[in-house]
Amino acid sequence: MYRRPLLLFAARSVSNAATSRAACGKALHQEAGVRALAACQRARVSSPCLTTRRNLQTTTQLCNVKETSQHMEVEVGAFTKLIEAMGFTGSLKYNKWKIKLAALRMYTSCVERINYDEFFEKCSLPDTLNSWFVVTQLHVWMCLVRMRQEGREGKYMCQYLVHSMWEDIDQRNKILGISAVQRKEATKVMTETFYAAIFGYDEGILSDDAVLAAALWRNLFSCQCEDPRQLELMVEYVRKQMQFIDALDADDLLLTGEVRWRPLVEENAQSILKVARPTYNDAGL
Repeated sequence: MYRRPLLLFAARSVSNAATSRAACGKALHQEAGVRALAACQRARVSSPCLTTRRNLQTTTQLCNVKETSQHMEVEVGAFTKLIEAMGFTGSLKYNKWKIKLAALRMYTSCVERINYDEFFEKCSLPDTLNSWFVVTQLHVWMCLVRMRQEGREGKYMCQYLVHSMWEDIDQRNKILGISAVQRKEATKVMTETFYAAIFGYDEGILSDDAVLAAALWRNLFSCQCEDPRQLELMVEYVRKQMQFIDALDADDLLLTGEVRWRPLVEENAQSILKVARPTYNDAGL
């Protein structure tokens, strides 16, 4: 029931979410990370198939994709900084309502274009709301990484993308019959989990596969994964997905928010498929 497509309600803001990032990020990065690293290192020695499949990460063929040009941060004046601090957007390359709509579409892509049953089966996750959440937050994080490259427009889109996620989760909890007090407590826990996951995933994507595997072991598997092949599968998935989404055109993402994810398991994971550009009218719809 919690996985049924919902209408997204964007009426409220989550103003206290960012305050949890530093505290929970440091707390979850200690003992669990060490255990996951040790598991990955043991798996690398004991399983010959891991060594073969890990070549995916070092091959020059996979890395030879279109590089996204680094966005030069636009210098803004004191007045623009003031109104942005008050919650307004100031001058943007595209209309803010178009960016909001694109953020909603991007979040919808993270929810409705994911085969959750396949993730639950391949990763041995229970079919619960929490499992749905950890899979969703992984894909939302990958979108956040991509959009943070797009300057002020991307920053604004990230804010509304996360806002849409919390609104959707609140509606799903209501459908499940959870009381307002329980929803508030559950949202608080999920918020801490989400920003701790972002902290770990950010570190993992900038580090080697062992660090990324540790982040996935803590956040996706909830420290319950005993099969190193599942960790390897998810590390491979995140690496190839990040390279794929990085090749998407920035203007298309800002105007449409359309993301078509690569499958969890595919026959030819070495090839980066040609990205099909979405179509939209003059109004950016």
